[in-house]
Amino acid sequence: MIFEAVGLENLPEVAAQIAQQLRPGIISVEGEMAAGKTTTISAILKALGIVDPDGSPTYSLVNEYEVDNRTIYHFDLYRLNSAEELYDIGIENYLDKANTIVLVEWFENGENVLPKADAILQITENGVKRRIEYRTHTV
Repeated sequence: MIFEAVGLENLPEVAAQIAQQLRPGIISVEGEMAAGKTTTISAILKALGIVDPDGSPTYSLVNEYEVDNRTIYHFDLYRLNSAEELYDIGIENYLDKANTIVLVEWFENGENVLPKADAILQITENGVKRRIEYRTHTV
């Protein structure tokens, strides 16, 4: 799915369409600094039924949500200093659950520890509007 010219005014409807496509697994959320990764994730969380999602878990590394018998984790690995930090928080416990969606910003900072992402949410920003692409890996 590709969405062009996404602004704050139409982000909720784009997020709702993406939310309908999400399946349990790991989603790498990619984009440059300030591209709108956290804003897009917050909109997706709202579309999934989370009334007031927390902001970016930049310092805590992870936010956890429960909705409709699903667990959703939002990781922000921007400030990750080493892969060891992921082991310290028990990363395997977050990934080894059925019916769990794991959204990971700055996936590349943990890619030596994390399994391959099941899907990619790519966000590019041109100063005014965003292009958002959601794609799953096919086998």
